[in-house]
Amino acid sequence: MAKVLTRRPVVAWALYDWANSAFATTVMAGFFPLFFKQYWNDAVPATVSTFRLGVTSGVTSLIVALMAPVIGAIADKGGARLKLLALFTVLGAAMTAALVLVAKGDWASAALLYGAASIGFWGGNQFYDSLLTDVAAQSEYDLVSGYGYALGYLGGGLLFAVNALMVSKPALFGIADAATAVKLSFASVAIWWLVFTVPALLFVREQRSAASLHAGRAVTAGLAELRRTFAHVRESRALLLFLLAYWFYIDGVNTIIKMAVDYGLALGFRQASLIQALLLVQFVGFPAALAFGWLGTRIGARAGILVALAVYTGVTLYAYRLDTEAEFFTLAIVIGCVQGGVQSLSRSFFGRLVPAGRAGEFFGFYNMMGKAAAILGPLLAGTVALVSGDSRLAMLSIALLFIVGGAMLLRVPYRPPDQSAGSTP
Repeated sequence: MAKVLTRRPVVAWALYDWANSAFATTVMAGFFPLFFKQYWNDAVPATVSTFRLGVTSGVTSLIVALMAPVIGAIADKGGARLKLLALFTVLGAAMTAALVLVAKGDWASAALLYGAASIGFWGGNQFYDSLLTDVAAQSEYDLVSGYGYALGYLGGGLLFAVNALMVSKPALFGIADAATAVKLSFASVAIWWLVFTVPALLFVREQRSAASLHAGRAVTAGLAELRRTFAHVRESRALLLFLLAYWFYIDGVNTIIKMAVDYGLALGFRQASLIQALLLVQFVGFPAALAFGWLGTRIGARAGILVALAVYTGVTLYAYRLDTEAEFFTLAIVIGCVQGGVQSLSRSFFGRLVPAGRAGEFFGFYNMMGKAAAILGPLLAGTVALVSGDSRLAMLSIALLFIVGGAMLLRVPYRPPDQSAGSTP
């Protein structure tokens, strides 16, 4: 285990998760939604600012979902996954840094920059995911994938902890006020993201097709290959069933991530406690993701995912009954134990279904399903809340997504990897 996780390409690859998770924690989950409402939509009704943020997120998700398989196919034909990783990283970091310059009340500029930064984040993540197959052998996928998520939780959590302290105690850092501290937090994310991407660009070696093409021909060949990939996915029972199963259960995971803070606010919990709970998930997620990577090598990725889905189903039952902040912290700990596990083992499971030399385009489909899985869960929970008038029942309804996803996953034809396989493809 230690030998695998200390190989230079593996460490460099995993550090990209450490790098871009700062955007996921400090910006996406932490300060941007609050700052967008309270600073860039100052004196605007809450319903209007919520609508504006929802439209921004929705349009961004649509763009990412549509482009993911296309750029993946083109990248494979041109042998350009590392180059595109760098391109999307620079886009995301530059747009994040530009948020520092947006004036109070200028919600349109903030929304535009955040949308562009999010495209950089998800675009880079697609090629990062696909490079798993370049740095590890099949027998190592579970362990290495978990290692990446573990470093992501640790790195994102560390910077978010510093940023949260900056915002809560700006004078301690010689900062004028909390608003300035939030803007400086965005700048720190951009720097962090760029600096810790460098090792991946230096030490990860992409396994290119023998017939890698120049840019113009790569676009034409990539689009033609994309049509064949659609046909391949439709004809492959394993791929189709897995992507459908993933769509259901990862929608449940994403819905809990998005609803947790709102659910806590609805129950009357303090905002400071909710941020602390979010930090707790990050730091629990570090050892837990490593543990799930090890578990996947012992019982198989599918069994590990099913364990995580069973825990998530229990989480929804527990959330239905919780009443105190202490219980909310318990919920955060349990979620932290399985969130990285279900994400990392899903990536490694899918990696084994991908045909050799076509990781970019197939992980494009994988990321497309991940972004499309931001619709059903919120719609289900929102409809249940509207009809029943009970936010607790809305949270409970999410269990259906884990049950359906788990049932479909059981039907995916799957053969565990040979643990005696070579160390690096």
